[in-house]
Amino acid sequence: MTRPPAGTPCWDPAELPTQPQLHGVVTADVAVVGAGLAGLSCAYHLAERAPGLDIAVVDAEHPAAGASGRGTGLLGPRAGPAVDRAVRRFGPQTARRMHRASERAVRDVLALCDRLDVPCGLRPGEQLVATRSPAGLAALARQARACRELGLDVPVLSPAGIRDRVGVPYRAALLHRPAATLDPAALTCALARACADKGVRFYGRSPLLALRPGDLVGPELVLPHGRLYAGQAVLAVNSAAQALELPVGTVLPLEVYAVATEPLSVPAYEALGGRAGHSVVDAVPMAPYFRLLPDRGLVAGGGTATVPAGVGAPRLQAVRERAWAWLERWLRSLHPHLARVRVTHRWSGRIGMTGDDLPVVGPVPGFDDVWYIGGCCGHGLALSVAHGAHVAAALLGEPEPGEPLPWHRSRAPRLPARGPAGPLLRAYVDALGRIARHTC
Repeated sequence: MTRPPAGTPCWDPAELPTQPQLHGVVTADVAVVGAGLAGLSCAYHLAERAPGLDIAVVDAEHPAAGASGRGTGLLGPRAGPAVDRAVRRFGPQTARRMHRASERAVRDVLALCDRLDVPCGLRPGEQLVATRSPAGLAALARQARACRELGLDVPVLSPAGIRDRVGVPYRAALLHRPAATLDPAALTCALARACADKGVRFYGRSPLLALRPGDLVGPELVLPHGRLYAGQAVLAVNSAAQALELPVGTVLPLEVYAVATEPLSVPAYEALGGRAGHSVVDAVPMAPYFRLLPDRGLVAGGGTATVPAGVGAPRLQAVRERAWAWLERWLRSLHPHLARVRVTHRWSGRIGMTGDDLPVVGPVPGFDDVWYIGGCCGHGLALSVAHGAHVAAALLGEPEPGEPLPWHRSRAPRLPARGPAGPLLRAYVDALGRIARHTC
């Protein structure tokens, strides 16, 4: 059994709709399992496009309890592998479509925030993918060249251009727009309230135990205290697919870490670009990143990831403590004004990773009228909302025009996550983290 994430995020609790446990036999036109951004986006778009549809959202806990409420609120364009690797794997035309789809996903979240009128600390700004290391410079050079060849608007920033935005001595950066930062839990809870206002029913503390083909129409969802029979189902369960033994390939659960600080001094806040709402992500895979909060606090994440399955509680807690301690040291190294800043929150969350860095958004093999959404590989804030809208359109028979994107698929590659090879995979992930921490 995989233990839940630890710590308390810095986001304040938000109002939620009523969520009784599911008891007995319940029916719905569409059942959505998972009350994170992907599942709620799907339910919201279904209810908006087909107002008479009977929609039930079921969650093991409550909205925003999972990754959608334990993230760090960076909203920026990225889908799948870095753009230069996307060109090599899929060709320039598809790589361009992938990047533009991720930009459109960011704009759609901004529009959704405006439509919901939610106080989620939204701060439109720019996202800098920056580096202080030779390895990061090489990676940025490859990405910058690919962006130029594809005609993408991703400018290169010199050290002076970076200093104009953020007072940290990075050597180079790519500037991504559109981008923003926000409170992910507040957005998720606002989306849940909007769904409830449209008549969507919620059931909390009702984890999915099994999925079976229905005897009549659609699937049967087995829950601890009852059954849910639906005409169609959407499993927005991310890395829980492995525990449910869904035939969607390997969506590996990784635990990632974050910290938040007390409000910075005004000089520190201004030196780090707080007024403009920038976020800064290191160019090396799994490397750390930071963003500033409207109350002048700082959030930092990254640098370490852990495969939690099979790790005992004492060892997992020790890994968490080391990860949080390293993040504290790293953020203090960013600027002299941060040398004595106090960390007020430490937490972990779970993301779903795939072997090829691509999400999985498609019908579940072997099940009629069942779709799966997961594996955003750490870029889920914008992509989850986009994936939910995509699946809603597909369920209503209104597919998006054009060729499918590479992540519109039913399976990810298989990884040796279980059995004798499991420790090797864990060691590989740990090694990537050590490389990222050493590089930064």
